[in-house]
Amino acid sequence: KLAVAQRAKNKKRVKAIHAKIKNTRLDLIHKFTAKLVKDNALIVVGDIKSRSFTNSMTNLAKSTYDAGWFELKRQLEYKCKHAGCQLEMVNESYTTQTCSYCHKISDSSPKGRAGLRIRGWRCAECGTWHDRDINAAKNILAVGLDRLAVGIPSV
Repeated sequence: KLAVAQRAKNKKRVKAIHAKIKNTRLDLIHKFTAKLVKDNALIVVGDIKSRSFTNSMTNLAKSTYDAGWFELKRQLEYKCKHAGCQLEMVNESYTTQTCSYCHKISDSSPKGRAGLRIRGWRCAECGTWHDRDINAAKNILAVGLDRLAVGIPSV
């Protein structure tokens, strides 16, 4: 519908379709964050800087903006504060490269922007097979739990 309205140069319809997309995205983020806060006492998320994905040299800008990461984190912060749920934001540097089993960065792990296409890898140190995203999630959770165990305050 958006493409048809854009080709027809119907600016009023294009504006209305964009508003509907924005409202739908906000509604989905509200529902998702409300369920997360309701179902969990602790939420640990990586403090990703979406700006690094939105520069003109990458093809990730559109999908990064569409994901609404900033809005997701903003809503998690205020909903957790209101509901008494603990939110931990941790630095997610090297979380996809570090083996969640032996905690070493092996030569076989995906590195840099070129490594974004690598979705799975085997640790050269311990031989464990990792899905890139699940491995990163395990490492982010481990950092958040370690922070709580030693009493480092939330960011």
